[in-house]
Amino acid sequence: MTNKTFMELFGFKPVAARLSEAVVILIDMQREYLDGAVPLPDLQSAVAGAARLIERAHQQGAPVIHVLNKGPDGNLLFNVQEPYYVELTEIAARPGEQIVIKHLPNAFAGTQLHELLQKIGRTQLIIAGCTTHVCVSATARAALDLGYSSTIVADATTSRDLDDGFSNVIPATLVKQVALAELRDAFSVVVKTADDLPV
Repeated sequence: MTNKTFMELFGFKPVAARLSEAVVILIDMQREYLDGAVPLPDLQSAVAGAARLIERAHQQGAPVIHVLNKGPDGNLLFNVQEPYYVELTEIAARPGEQIVIKHLPNAFAGTQLHELLQKIGRTQLIIAGCTTHVCVSATARAALDLGYSSTIVADATTSRDLDDGFSNVIPATLVKQVALAELRDAFSVVVKTADDLPV
């Protein structure tokens, strides 16, 4: 038995993205997850981690792209007509920062994200946001297929309790831990905090 990741077993030596050479992608940090229909148990901690990531990105001149989830027309969840659609104040897009609207978990699917990144000309991504096991995971996996390398900032993501369909509830902390372990195994570098990113 080995503790090596699949990436290591295939001979890759993944390293964390350098802030001065990367693009930060912040996914779905919207009020829906604070006091809307899907409150997340550890959201405030993730917001603090994301705010620190944005601060460090600005210090290094790294572009920050904000991804917002828009639900289907007429759906209550992530409805643009409702107050819960907006980004959380602490990490909201600043003037000049790009906003991408998505309709699927993968932030590349049906959006202009790939085109924006090509225009910026950087292939290192630093990904954070909600939720670790769905949209963060789906975006990081798609990024690999498109030729990007990604780094996930663990304390700037969070998940929610899940029902496995067999009367078992998996706590959000475990859901997040497993999602990060899966990403680290084959798709991304995972660092604990923004302060662990090289410049």
